Amino acid sequence: MAGAGPKKSKVFRYLKYIFLAVLCVLLSLFTVALLRTLSLNVNVGLQLAHWEETNHIGLDLSQRQREEMLTRFKEAIRIPTVSYSPTDLNTTALREFSSLLRKAFPTVFASSLVQHEVVAEYSHLFWVQGSQPDLLPYMLLAHIDVVPASESDGWEAPPFSAKEIDDFIYGRGTLDNKECVMGILQALEYLLLRGYAPRRGFYIGLGHDEEVSGFNGAMNVARLLEQRHVQLSFLLDEGLLVVDGVLKGLDGPAALIGVTEKGMATVKLSVITAPGHSSMPPRESSIGILAAAVKRLEDNPMPMLFGQGPERGTFEHLAHKFNFPLRFMASNLWLFAPIVGRFLALKPETNAITRTTTAVTMFNGGVKYNILPSVAEAYVNLRIHSAHSVREVMDLMEWTVGDQRVRMDLVEGFDPLPVSSYSETSFGFQILKKSILDVFPQLTVAPGVCMANTDSRHYKDLTTGVYRFAPIWAKPGDAQRIHGINERISKKNYEDMVGFYSTLIQNCDVRTLPESHSGVHEF
Repeated sequence: MAGAGPKKSKVFRYLKYIFLAVLCVLLSLFTVALLRTLSLNVNVGLQLAHWEETNHIGLDLSQRQREEMLTRFKEAIRIPTVSYSPTDLNTTALREFSSLLRKAFPTVFASSLVQHEVVAEYSHLFWVQGSQPDLLPYMLLAHIDVVPASESDGWEAPPFSAKEIDDFIYGRGTLDNKECVMGILQALEYLLLRGYAPRRGFYIGLGHDEEVSGFNGAMNVARLLEQRHVQLSFLLDEGLLVVDGVLKGLDGPAALIGVTEKGMATVKLSVITAPGHSSMPPRESSIGILAAAVKRLEDNPMPMLFGQGPERGTFEHLAHKFNFPLRFMASNLWLFAPIVGRFLALKPETNAITRTTTAVTMFNGGVKYNILPSVAEAYVNLRIHSAHSVREVMDLMEWTVGDQRVRMDLVEGFDPLPVSSYSETSFGFQILKKSILDVFPQLTVAPGVCMANTDSRHYKDLTTGVYRFAPIWAKPGDAQRIHGINERISKKNYEDMVGFYSTLIQNCDVRTLPESHSGVHEF
């Protein structure tokens, strides 16, 4: 017993040293995190640099031109270019839309600088010749077709009426994607009328079946360009938007440029059992087995991967615009990514940023109320995070379901798209950023991940710089209007879109990017 005291003293001394060591580590981590937060680079990098001068032509539209521009846009919305399936398109409307383009933009179709061709009967490819052929061209994409819409769904105005309500134009295609189709060509029409001739040539591709995967329109346009050995400096398609009040805790609106798309997989789950009469049911039916499998998939979402893809860059770019404590955490994702990820997972619209999502979209089984069905089927649609692959997702599904009676077949799928660079040396990203800030100087610009899939994926062999952005101002709830009810765009927003594309086309005439004015690394 006499030696107990010194031993205890020795143990306490060791514990004290361990406590002090842990405290020092925690203080060091906190100091690093705090310094990183306080030293955020909040300037606009290349925006302050000395850019090569170009002859910029302002739009300076008269009231009459504004009214004519909106009239043409409304005419486009009224044409029901609906894609129901890859084999069921409203071809009459697509032909009518082709006629509208020629009528609405006569200068584009008559200009000696513009070559136009129809691809796969209804898609359009334009080549606008540049005066300096050594400059690598770029491409602007949009799509003509829209998803179905019915007035009986609860629209405030008929979905193909282009009716004005409180300075908004309502109609299917106002957000997806005729605003880009008409905005791009309208910008080019005005520039050509004012004598503009580009230095850097560019393509415009208008697909006619994007809503049913673009296998006939965009795919054939891309194949045609590949056959001509075209290489692009960058490509811009629809995708992410200007979010205003959508991200909780963000001070002010932000423009998000999609630098990749999630992958996609559709998986068929099926269970086959012996048929029988409902009066003598087995302990488990085909429907019951399948329902249990579906329940396990919903109860056990795919693992959180927040911070392992380009979404990390999104929050690092926006960190200085968040309020505390989000600012502290977003600027130190090396430490707080799991916490931020859990915070985002609370809502469906932000949960999609954090992981591969699993959605059960179809469930079929049975033909009569008193017959035990021999087959039950369900379809699951997954949007795959950049850190996952289709194969990994299939393996995780099989492990989660854990029932060999449930067969899983991959109906279709593809891995996430390559991540395009968003560094200060990335021509496409920086030109887009400059163009956004030229038109909307109040915005913060950040890279992002496009949750949906676009025609741009068919062009990935033509360039490493594929970006997805449209200058659509989205407030809370507006994103749900896309493919939903009461799709609409404000008249001012559409006019700003024309201004954005006009600015972008002219900004692309620089030969190279300038050196950063600040010399400070931008996330």
